[in-house]
Amino acid sequence: MIVPMSSKNQVLTALELAQYLRIHPTTVYKLAKRGDLPAFKVGGDWRFNRASIEKWLEGRKNRFPDNFG
Repeated sequence: MIVPMSSKNQVLTALELAQYLRIHPTTVYKLAKRGDLPAFKVGGDWRFNRASIEKWLEGRKNRFPDNFG
């Protein structure tokens, strides 16, 4: 039985997150290991809650405003 998930509750793998953020998977692993990304481990594998990542991204946007105008 497959339980549908809303995108807010979606859990991403490191590779899926790397594709989403358009960065190298190694960068995802480094950021997670340093605690710079909201993440958790299942066994030995990193997992990322999409809603937490969205919130993290919003916080990053506010910290580094555009230099245009």
